[in-house]
Amino acid sequence: MSAAVPTDDPLVRERTHLSASRDALRAMREEVEALDIKDVTANWVNSIVLERQIEDRIKALADLAHTPLFFGRLDYLPPTQHGQRFYIGRRHVHDAQGDPMVIDWRAPVSQPYYQASKKDPQDVGLRRRFGYTGGELTAYEDEHLSDPAELEQTSRLLQAEIERPRVGPMRDIVATIQPEQDEIVRSDLSGTLCVQGGPGTGKTAVGLHRVAYLLYAHRERLARTGTLVIGPNRSFLQYIEQVLPALGELEVKQATVDDLVAHVEVRGTDEAATAVVKGDARMAEVLRRAVWSHVTLPKEPLMVVRGSRRWRVPAYELEEIVRELTERDIRYGAAREALPQRIAHAVLVRMEQAGEAPDDRVQNAVARNAAVKAVVKECWPPVEPAKLVLRLLGDAEFLAEHAEGVLSEEEQKLLLWAKPARSVKTAKWSAADAVLIDEVTDLVERTHSLGHVVLDEAQDLSPMQYRAVGRRCTTGSATVLGDLAQGTTPWATESWETALAHLGKPDSRVEELTAGFRVPSEVIAYASRLLPHMAPGLAPVESVRENPGAFEIREVTSDAEVVAACVDALGNEGSIGLIAADARIAPLAEALGAAGLSYLSPGEETTAESRLTLVPASLAKGLEYDYVVLDEPAAVVDGEPDERTGLRRLYVALTRAVSGLTLTHTAPLPPQL
Repeated sequence: MSAAVPTDDPLVRERTHLSASRDALRAMREEVEALDIKDVTANWVNSIVLERQIEDRIKALADLAHTPLFFGRLDYLPPTQHGQRFYIGRRHVHDAQGDPMVIDWRAPVSQPYYQASKKDPQDVGLRRRFGYTGGELTAYEDEHLSDPAELEQTSRLLQAEIERPRVGPMRDIVATIQPEQDEIVRSDLSGTLCVQGGPGTGKTAVGLHRVAYLLYAHRERLARTGTLVIGPNRSFLQYIEQVLPALGELEVKQATVDDLVAHVEVRGTDEAATAVVKGDARMAEVLRRAVWSHVTLPKEPLMVVRGSRRWRVPAYELEEIVRELTERDIRYGAAREALPQRIAHAVLVRMEQAGEAPDDRVQNAVARNAAVKAVVKECWPPVEPAKLVLRLLGDAEFLAEHAEGVLSEEEQKLLLWAKPARSVKTAKWSAADAVLIDEVTDLVERTHSLGHVVLDEAQDLSPMQYRAVGRRCTTGSATVLGDLAQGTTPWATESWETALAHLGKPDSRVEELTAGFRVPSEVIAYASRLLPHMAPGLAPVESVRENPGAFEIREVTSDAEVVAACVDALGNEGSIGLIAADARIAPLAEALGAAGLSYLSPGEETTAESRLTLVPASLAKGLEYDYVVLDEPAAVVDGEPDERTGLRRLYVALTRAVSGLTLTHTAPLPPQL
């Protein structure tokens, strides 16, 4: 609700409300800063916890100068919401009396800002959008949803916000969320959701805003269980890391799949064919067999000596105990820990039959008896995950024994190291090996599960990587984001149904975003020429941009001319990405240096002074630039192990531009273009 301001100029009134809201936010922050907790904490532990909570609250109430406190306004029709007016913003702000001055965009009363339309006004009389320059309110635009005379039209301010030049890390899209995106953002926490979306459909932003919404709607639960965002690489995570803090969410962890499975140091790489086999879901069965092969049945009876008495447990009874534990659905390590207690219980039964009255302390003492420990060590030895995988990849007989009927002889040969490593520390582990070790680690001891996991660029994961992520949300839910057309690994996902089954979430809902807001229509139409050759059956993205964007194809004869295209792009406002095949990065870096042009690496934050980023095609996924210069498309395709993967890599590179694309080439363009 807003206080009345005595002026006829709407813009002045709105600026006054903005100023008053900033004052109120400052007062909220000062109130928290002034809290004295000396007399309210029982001990130093409580004091530390409370101090941290207060620090987090102060950070969450920070007023970012260039981030508008509110971006919209809803005027409800009477008697709905008592005909009140609500300002919609990134966080809740209230005045000294506790009355709201800005409503959090995630609150139910804010939802019509994204969902209301002429056909379904949802009791909204007027929706007002605000335009900002820096942090200053400079414009507004009204939609009278209840006025039949006013035609449905595209918002100019909305379009301008979508197309606003981007310098720095990825921004939130809280002011421009579209109805179909909003439905995904506000989906319930209980189920796993998969979002298929082509370039520019906003799937990454939707996933991050979904996290912010879930933390608002289920804060206590997720504070207890934890939330994680998983991205494809460090550059990508650096690019998106400011989105959630800008929405007031400071506690969400971010990681790559490699971070999750970092049990060993990765120093080696696999040939594509080997990596495909290591990433195949059948490896889970091979590893399961290898782990449980360590269990052997006891052949000798057990004799436990306590004082002057001897207690004998026959071999057949020990065998029954071991068999019963192997048939239960529990981890190898948990069963091994239970075994001495089961054996001790069998001894206690004999003690009770002999007239003794042993208690739990006696059972624990028997479980620690040297004879019992010897039986456990003999029939159920400990398994060290890295050592097991080391043996599997270095011992042909051990691999053949456990891969029989699962992997072919050719596949087994691909897995075996040419020269077996001597130890876990000296082995040149690959990224795929680390995933295998993670699988074994979970077979031995259950992986901790989080409340919610967001998995972005999911189409590039192998089945074994999906299993690794799935272990982190067995008792929680997930938001899976990706585009099947952008799969650029030899093991890239062919269907979401298969991928979700590997994730352990076969009943997940799959939603598709087909409206493109970021990529210009001319650029997406050109890139879509590749779809029939690399992802037949996948619908092309339909750009809803009224501005078709700048698009140019230049035939060049030297790297200097590529640099000239970058100079031309720098004449525009915003960020510039020079994307090239990985093998072309070094010569282009040299050419940029010779021309005196400084440049950034992917993930480094662009500034007004440094707007050009040199991007290897292998790292372009998920990144966006206002203008892109794409060097030598044929080299991008040729840099991959097969044509389909190369075309997909090219499709990714072509669709990184928000305002314009210049394509430079010396060699002929790929025939698909």
